[in-house]
Amino acid sequence: MTIRGGDEILLAFGRALRAGGVPVTPDRTHDFLSAAALLGADDPGAVRTAGRSTLCASPDDLSRFDQVFEAFFNPRDGLPRRRPATHTEPSVTDLPVDDETGEGVEEADDVIRAAASAAEVLRHRDVAAMSASEKQRLAAMFATLRPRPSLRRTARHQRWRRGQVDASRTLRESLRRMGEPSTIEWRRRARRPRRVVLLVDVSGSMGGYADVLLRFAHAATRRRGVRTEVFTLGTRLTRVTREMAGPDPERAMGAVAAAVPDWSGGTRLGVLLREFLDRWGQRGVARGAVVVIMSDGWERDDPALLGAQMRRLALLARRVVWCNPRAGRAGFAPLAGGLAAALPYVDDFVSGHSLAALEQLARIVAGVEVRGA
Repeated sequence: MTIRGGDEILLAFGRALRAGGVPVTPDRTHDFLSAAALLGADDPGAVRTAGRSTLCASPDDLSRFDQVFEAFFNPRDGLPRRRPATHTEPSVTDLPVDDETGEGVEEADDVIRAAASAAEVLRHRDVAAMSASEKQRLAAMFATLRPRPSLRRTARHQRWRRGQVDASRTLRESLRRMGEPSTIEWRRRARRPRRVVLLVDVSGSMGGYADVLLRFAHAATRRRGVRTEVFTLGTRLTRVTREMAGPDPERAMGAVAAAVPDWSGGTRLGVLLREFLDRWGQRGVARGAVVVIMSDGWERDDPALLGAQMRRLALLARRVVWCNPRAGRAGFAPLAGGLAAALPYVDDFVSGHSLAALEQLARIVAGVEVRGA
């Protein structure tokens, strides 16, 4: 199959969709190109219909497809888009149309690689230094972020391909066959996802990062079958798990903003962590859970109080992770009094200043990656 400029764009979109978490196979890509050519590759609606029909294998893939489609083909973001059929003045963001001799292919490849490079640079940019349009593009990229929790073994058993011999089930199968020998049944300890608790600092010193960290928390609550608790920290402790339950991130952010009375105020980490442990932690929310504290560690009260409460938390939780967005800056040192008092009781210390750093945090929460404090 001869690849033309339009097909090159569609192939690049398929790679972006695969990077966004949709399992795009070569067969589906071929069907996508054929459907787009049949419906009309110049029509964005036709391309969207062709992609949703051929590249998506489950209902969960449809929402990811729409997010990646808007981020990739939206001309306002400066991403690649085919030149319209009618003659217009040259545009910086338009791709050259290839003729039968293949002219313009190298230039089209350069534009596609430049767009992919721009998206990669955006993943590593500090959120606090982004413009409004860049933050809007980053919010669309959060649709591809699906944090998953680590698994724990339970007392119950489940059928499995190998492991321990399930004597009871094997005997029952033999009796069902009137004593004739049957296949051996196996079992293993069942696994359930661990609870995840996110404590997000929304004080004034975290003003440039609070929105992105809450979007990460919303992405964590969207996973089915996992209990994720979200609290905000400022001068008060506010439970916003219910506000995070909606599928729309923008509505969830609006609900959280309405529910949190101390947005961009002071910080009382030690007092609020003690309140969390007294009201929620020892009652089971933090017991055996992965607890993530998202804060820069600035403490208005005595740091010794925070250290004492962090010790209590470390004894209850399975793993304590501290995410400090300012740790991604050059020359950072944990000199803040609250952070210095808390670090001895932290299992993993990461930065959360960019989407790439939050992706690393997701791997740590899932137990795939470990980064000591």
